[in-house]
Amino acid sequence: MNKLIRREQLFHLISAHFKEIIREPEVLFWGIIFPILMSLGLGIAFTKKADIVRHVVLIDSGRIGMAEPRQPSGLDLFLQQETEKITPARDEPLRYKITITNEHLGNTTFVFWKTGWENAMTLMKRGSLSVVITETDNRIQYHFDPSNPDAQLTYLKLSQILGSEESTRREAADSVEALTVRGTRYIDFLVPGLVAMGIMMSCIWGISYGMIEKRSQKLLRRMVATPMKKSHLLMSLMIVRMAMNLIESALLLIFAHLVFDITIQGNPAALLAIFLAGNIAFAGIAIFVSSHTEKTETGNGLINVVVTPMVVLSGIFFSYRNFPDWSLPFIQNLPLTLLADGLRSIFIEGAGFAEISVPAATLAAIGIFFFSIGLKIFKWH
Repeated sequence: MNKLIRREQLFHLISAHFKEIIREPEVLFWGIIFPILMSLGLGIAFTKKADIVRHVVLIDSGRIGMAEPRQPSGLDLFLQQETEKITPARDEPLRYKITITNEHLGNTTFVFWKTGWENAMTLMKRGSLSVVITETDNRIQYHFDPSNPDAQLTYLKLSQILGSEESTRREAADSVEALTVRGTRYIDFLVPGLVAMGIMMSCIWGISYGMIEKRSQKLLRRMVATPMKKSHLLMSLMIVRMAMNLIESALLLIFAHLVFDITIQGNPAALLAIFLAGNIAFAGIAIFVSSHTEKTETGNGLINVVVTPMVVLSGIFFSYRNFPDWSLPFIQNLPLTLLADGLRSIFIEGAGFAEISVPAATLAAIGIFFFSIGLKIFKWH
């Protein structure tokens, strides 16, 4: 008589499938370790901290075309009496901080940078701050992008600190000036980051996964019999991918220009130089990742190990200044961060060859280094 459920058979099938899964390290990584790493990285950037730090620039009165006041202004008195002075590093502007405690909403620390308009606009374009404050005839003015919700929240909190009386807060609402400086919008920050991420994704996935798949299907084995050099094969993959990236990036920039009026403020030749350097870097990394890998499952894991941390950390969708200070030196030297920062400096800061020479040379060196290793350990099957 046939049983509806054969427990022993079902048990062995479950056991066999379970062993098949746990014997693949890639499954364990993607099912257990990777979600933990993602939650850790995003949690550090976005979860509630003991202090939420907001950076604000105070424009020196002597730097906005006014004579130096005989007596300290209201903002100067506020800095002297209410804030704590931060000892600046070399070539850094003066900074002051004040922490507003709130038992229910959490603490907020404001860091005030005292500098000029030019440096303030550079910091804003890089996403390091969202509000600029000036004072004219003892009247405080707030300069920010009204479409930026973070800037609006910063303004609301600042207006309560700098003008505690209700009448003063009402006057503060009339002192808001929308920033019209080109390059300070979020879309200006986002588009260069998307170009950088597109280069990385196209190189890593287009080269690495394609080569691993060909190796797993025994297609590379057939090429051994031909007189083709493996260096020629790898360089051809790089060249084709660079050409595709150039077309894709050009289409994205044309769209951004037509829809959002985004323009290149820096040197177009410098833009091309760092674009090529970024392609060399990620193509070299892609070849290294795929040079010895046979299984597509393993290839998926390796590719995502390379790609995902940089997408999260490198400031593509938000400023990496959200991460703790101790992590910034590491983040700033990631290949994707070097590329994104270099592209942004040309797009929205007006940079040229002098500003991008070091990151471009670093990216090219990274690509050549990994390409050389990948070429050496490359195997056909």
